[in-house]
Amino acid sequence: MFEYLTVRNRTWHFVRRVPLEFEAIDRRGIVRHSTRIRVADDRVGRRAARVAEKFNERLELTWKDLALGQSQAEVTRYDEARQRARLLGYEYLENAVLLERPIEARVERLETLSMNGAVYEPNARSAVLGTEKRPAFKLSKLFTEYEAATRDEVRDFSPGQLRIWRNGRIRAVENFVEVAGDKLVTELTVDDAIDYTEWWRGRVLDDGMVAKSANKDIGQLSRMLKEMSVRRRLNLLDIFKGLRLKGETDKPPCPYETVFMQNRLLAEGALGGLNEDARFVLYVIMETGLRPSEVVNLTPQAIRLDAPVPHLKIMPEGRRLKTDDSAREIPLVGVALAAMKLRPQGFPRYRDKSSGLSATLNKYLLENGLRPTDDHTVYSLRHSFKDRLVAVEAADSLIDNLMGHKTHKPKYGKGPSLELKLKFLQRICLRAPASL
Repeated sequence: MFEYLTVRNRTWHFVRRVPLEFEAIDRRGIVRHSTRIRVADDRVGRRAARVAEKFNERLELTWKDLALGQSQAEVTRYDEARQRARLLGYEYLENAVLLERPIEARVERLETLSMNGAVYEPNARSAVLGTEKRPAFKLSKLFTEYEAATRDEVRDFSPGQLRIWRNGRIRAVENFVEVAGDKLVTELTVDDAIDYTEWWRGRVLDDGMVAKSANKDIGQLSRMLKEMSVRRRLNLLDIFKGLRLKGETDKPPCPYETVFMQNRLLAEGALGGLNEDARFVLYVIMETGLRPSEVVNLTPQAIRLDAPVPHLKIMPEGRRLKTDDSAREIPLVGVALAAMKLRPQGFPRYRDKSSGLSATLNKYLLENGLRPTDDHTVYSLRHSFKDRLVAVEAADSLIDNLMGHKTHKPKYGKGPSLELKLKFLQRICLRAPASL
């Protein structure tokens, strides 16, 4: 946060100009705070930068709350106008629409106001004459409005999941503003959506982006606009209808061969350059087929080493699982069991940081010749796990249960027992290196 630091009276100060979008609600122009850290005690400003970062986080939250409060007030006034119109026996029509109706319709409304003694009530006049505007907002505020309206949908997200959820949608809105301009959402047209789609098409052709990324971006924008259209009664056009890019494909998985895993990944010292936590997580993925995010978010309560069948219990503890079927129990065998005995408390270093872990592992495997192709990644071990189960003729229902796949099938009975799962996992168990 060095960009907002300056020196004043030999002390580091946080200084930031109020962004244009918040000038109407914060008229200070420039916000200043002393960090109370002397330059003599912090020559390069590292400590001051951390303090400035906290100042900036609080400041941005304050701006967003103020903007949301202003927006919510507009929504409240509009809703009250609609309700008041109903009480007086009329459908709420905005003034521009009302002016297009026959003059008799307007006269009738004026007479109703007079007869009810409400002609001098501002709320009644705006309700019957339609002078309260629909609470529209600018495109740049789309995510802020959407986030506030859908808080219930993400209430069980972990901080890391929430960060990923927010970042993708914020980025989509920023991209759309760059192409279409920061206009009111009620002014967006199909042409704007076509321009945006063509912008993405150019990135696919010229920058090596993939259609799947473009369509995910477009889909998020479409969902946000539709949701806010309903919530705010804006009657927005479905501007992105039929505009997704063609040619979206998923790369086929590239599982590791069992021989490669045993002779290369589990060779003595092959993973010695990794920190222990990262190495142990990799061992657990190999033998359980768990998603990296499921391993790094294991809590002590989920690690059942003292059970008759030592196992891991995947549960939605402080985070949302990918699917309901992801909740499951996985027996521990081989190198996974050995690793978890050394980490009975889990992996707090990487908790809620599965992306960072995957980046660390993929980089190490690549630099050490442990990825047969660029398409082989840490996640490939999960595909290998399934292939190994197929090779020992495990039933599809057992494989689906172990993988945590969503099957869309009716659920009958308790499902496969830990003992049955253990039987098949022992058949595909890998040999652990002499030293973990």
